[in-house]
Amino acid sequence: QQPVTPWKPPVDDPFQQLARAQAAARPAGLGKRLAARLLDTVVLGALVGAVGFPLATRALDHVDRKIDAAKQTGETVTVWLLDSTTAGLLGAVVAAFLVLGFLLEALPTAKWGRTLGKRLCGVEVRDIESHGPPTVKAALRRWLVYGVLGLLVVGVVNVLWCLIDRPWRQCWHDKAARTFVAG
Repeated sequence: QQPVTPWKPPVDDPFQQLARAQAAARPAGLGKRLAARLLDTVVLGALVGAVGFPLATRALDHVDRKIDAAKQTGETVTVWLLDSTTAGLLGAVVAAFLVLGFLLEALPTAKWGRTLGKRLCGVEVRDIESHGPPTVKAALRRWLVYGVLGLLVVGVVNVLWCLIDRPWRQCWHDKAARTFVAG
């Protein structure tokens, strides 16, 4: 006579959990996406502004000194606003934008699938096929396309594209990285 073993409910298979999570992935609401993007933009803009303000001040002082020196000569001369000094300072601001953007946008997106703004708003970036966080390469491509288009007037069309895209409501930077924003 063997002792009776009590019945245990089947343990949830981790693969089944993953499959259910992937099936439940739905595009995030547009309001949450907009709020998350605004938060991320404000944080990145504040940090780049904190780095860029002293550099821009130095560039303006340099240009003012060049203009004053030209006035003192008493002759009509051309003063170039972009020279090696101002170009170097502008390059430093662009480098700060790229480095901080990578650290605040691409890296957290690749590691956790969300940035600070997306975490606060309850949305996350997912790969369109695996429904997991995107790779570092995809997250970097996503952020660079967003950043470059954002510097141009085309960035407005990029952001508004999710209003007409179906079924995943992808913007152009999502399409370039093969990602979508899930709720």
